[in-house]
Amino acid sequence: MRHASPGTGRTLPTDLTEAITRAGYYPALVCDVVESALADEEVVSHLVHQETTFDHETVRRHVTVLVITPKRLVIAHADDHAESEDKLMATATTETVPLAAVRGVMLTHVVAQPDTFTPGTHGRDLTLTLGWGAVSRLDMLPAQCGDPDCTADHGFEGTIASDDISLRVSSAADGEDAVGHAMSFARTLSASIGGGSLL
Repeated sequence: MRHASPGTGRTLPTDLTEAITRAGYYPALVCDVVESALADEEVVSHLVHQETTFDHETVRRHVTVLVITPKRLVIAHADDHAESEDKLMATATTETVPLAAVRGVMLTHVVAQPDTFTPGTHGRDLTLTLGWGAVSRLDMLPAQCGDPDCTADHGFEGTIASDDISLRVSSAADGEDAVGHAMSFARTLSASIGGGSLL
């Protein structure tokens, strides 16, 4: 079922509209930019994540919307943009990535009392990291030698990691349902990458 986005004549699936509205960050704006990026393509799964950060005495809000369509991953970000103290502004950006270009989906689970963990339950926190090659991180360390007495310079060795976006979902801050929804989204995306299409 599709529902008119707040303040627009356009439509998004009802559950996506409700999730954006619950996030509370200018839902009319966020729904509009997401709908424009989707271009009427079917929504297979979605994840909406709202984050508030504190920069000295300034409170900054940020919302991220991830949407899987049969062929694409659509990413939308909206956050506060202070041009001056007395002028309120927001910035909204969308990016579209073909599913075939998504290189990895990484989930980090933080589990309290792992000795009593019950399979099928959720951990305390979940960090979802997605990579599609737009941003790469290079971690360099001095190369190690097996000889403990060696004083030669062996150069450097490193790893290249792709982590274009990373979202932390906490059961304490966001609720257990949010952690479960993030896991479901990650499973759907993991199953879809590499093949290029969910059609």
